[in-house]
Amino acid sequence: MKKKINILIITSILTLLALSGIQGYLIYNTYQLKKDVFIKETKKAVSSIDNTREMDSIAELWYNQLTKNLIEYRKNNLLKNETIERFKPFTDSLNDTFNEYYKEEIGKANLGYELKYKKTIKSIVIHDNDLLDTVFNAKEQNSYFLFGEDFPDQEGNVISSGRWFTEQDIEDDSGGEIIKTQLNLEIRTVDAVSIIGWKRIVFGQMTSLFLFSVILLLFVVVLLFYSIKTVIRQKKIADVRNDFINNITHELKTPLATLGIASKSLRNKETQNSPKIFSNALDILDRQNNRLQKLIDQVMNNTLGSEEIVLNKEQVLDTKYFKEVVEDFKVSVKNKQVDVSMKIEFRDVNLYIDKFLFTTALFNVLENAVKYGKEKVEIKIRTECKNDTYIISIRDNGIGISEKEHHKIFEKFYRVTTGNVHDVKGLGLGLFYTNQIIKAHQGEINIESKPEEGTNFKITIPII
Repeated sequence: MKKKINILIITSILTLLALSGIQGYLIYNTYQLKKDVFIKETKKAVSSIDNTREMDSIAELWYNQLTKNLIEYRKNNLLKNETIERFKPFTDSLNDTFNEYYKEEIGKANLGYELKYKKTIKSIVIHDNDLLDTVFNAKEQNSYFLFGEDFPDQEGNVISSGRWFTEQDIEDDSGGEIIKTQLNLEIRTVDAVSIIGWKRIVFGQMTSLFLFSVILLLFVVVLLFYSIKTVIRQKKIADVRNDFINNITHELKTPLATLGIASKSLRNKETQNSPKIFSNALDILDRQNNRLQKLIDQVMNNTLGSEEIVLNKEQVLDTKYFKEVVEDFKVSVKNKQVDVSMKIEFRDVNLYIDKFLFTTALFNVLENAVKYGKEKVEIKIRTECKNDTYIISIRDNGIGISEKEHHKIFEKFYRVTTGNVHDVKGLGLGLFYTNQIIKAHQGEINIESKPEEGTNFKITIPII
């Protein structure tokens, strides 16, 4: 059974992890979809800005200036790096105008969030018949920043790419004579935007999905935990039930066997002819019948809860009462080595208790000390009056109880495991009933114990 429960727990945890993984994957896909839709909408909102007359005018200015520098490079008047470096001051002078216009247009779009825009050059190539002369290439160095607000490429999203082809007639008079030729240019540009706080915006759009997913996951975890806890509890109940059945069966076998022997002897002619033997057999029948009745009563009465117990309280003097309890207990265990010492509160205290039931509770604790005691049992009873409460301490030198079982020993039918359930006779009802009796007196019972160090039961009841 335990193996099956372990398999169930492991399978349930693996299933939960699998469901969590699937849910995480679906959330991630939803996140990517939301992100793509958000960026697509942003691109659509700003793409039209680049196709206005003002932008075309700025584009024409920088393109013409770059072409002039390339013509000078083609005439061997500039080096490659000089071609780009001399272009920089011109684009810087136009950037303020570009940014001013761009921000104005973005404001009109009323996006509800901030973004940065930049235009860069990715490559500049001169086509000379079948030969290619690469003046600039972003793969070999950083992209050339033209306009906008510069930011790392990995933080941006491309909204458009441009590829410019131009055939420019030029006259080269560097050799002393004028030579007409063509300049074929290919310029690649990229427009990109960086959306400020786009992750926060996308996550904000997914808030309801996140909350629902978390709540659903917590619900599944709680449901799983509750189910496993219920299965374990049912197993414990089944174990307790089986333990109880085994013990009650064991308890009933002895008197039933004795009854069987006695009833057979009554049919014997010698027994019938001897009044003394016949009387002894009848006495055996009576005693075993009483024993069976007591076992049944123990099961019936000892399962009552504290609220169902009816108390017949009377006033008793503590010194006299505990002296009687100890004397009666010693008589009940006269065939065993039991040493009981007692130290009662020095002041006389009148207790208002149900004498019969309270004595039953004390006897259950004392009998446990003998049942689970060592070869020579030592029991110390101490009482004291403190803050309108009466404290009774019963300490033994027995085998002790592990801390993990402290809270269980007052449960119905529970018995501390001692290997064979029949090593110590009992139904597991004594301490349960004791606890209910103490509760019915508005008191409480606690335990202090460690294995091989004995046990101390502390009973506290109010003084009324």
